[in-house]
Amino acid sequence: MPAAQCEIVNAINPAALGQWLYYCYNAVFLFHPFNETRNVSEMMTFHAEERRDAMLTYVIDFYARDLQKHKSGVSIDDAWLDKPGYYALGRPDPDNHNHPKERQLDFFGGLHWRFEEHIPTNRRKIDRISLFRAKKDLELRPDDTFNDEEYNTYACPWHHNTTAAVVSFRTAKALKRNPGSSFDIHNFKWHNSVKFEWHSRQLMDLGLMEPGQWF
Repeated sequence: MPAAQCEIVNAINPAALGQWLYYCYNAVFLFHPFNETRNVSEMMTFHAEERRDAMLTYVIDFYARDLQKHKSGVSIDDAWLDKPGYYALGRPDPDNHNHPKERQLDFFGGLHWRFEEHIPTNRRKIDRISLFRAKKDLELRPDDTFNDEEYNTYACPWHHNTTAAVVSFRTAKALKRNPGSSFDIHNFKWHNSVKFEWHSRQLMDLGLMEPGQWF
């Protein structure tokens, strides 16, 4: 699937030079700061004014509270997520083993972290550059980074930038569908779970996305 995703994004990119693009899987929801009153176009206009051509997004795992009632792990009406348990590590630089890549981090958390033994190592990160401006020779790589390193940064050199969140039931659904993990997982809910209010404010309060300088 990651290879197919790259092929699709990289095929579309040359035909949309200069345009902002958003890539995702089915059945995910894009949230951004103040999305109840501001749209994506307004956000990307502001982001471009800050001389940014890509926006970091975090994939936030959602899950149903009651797996007896919702055996697939999916429930729009009773969606839960983790409050804490998110962390970041410096992204290794193969050209400089003494220092990680500048303004780049690998982010982890959610079900990807709590049930990592059931998730391949190369799919445990929750950071994506889901929103980006198409340009010549730009390529998405299988690890959800681009061949232009500036696109992979979480902020510009002078201050933090706006980030967004891609909320998804995909991991919950996969963990319950896969025979190798389904019988080991009886409940996704734990003491650090909170019901989602379907409001951008909650994600900002939890630190799962930030407005940056976009007030």
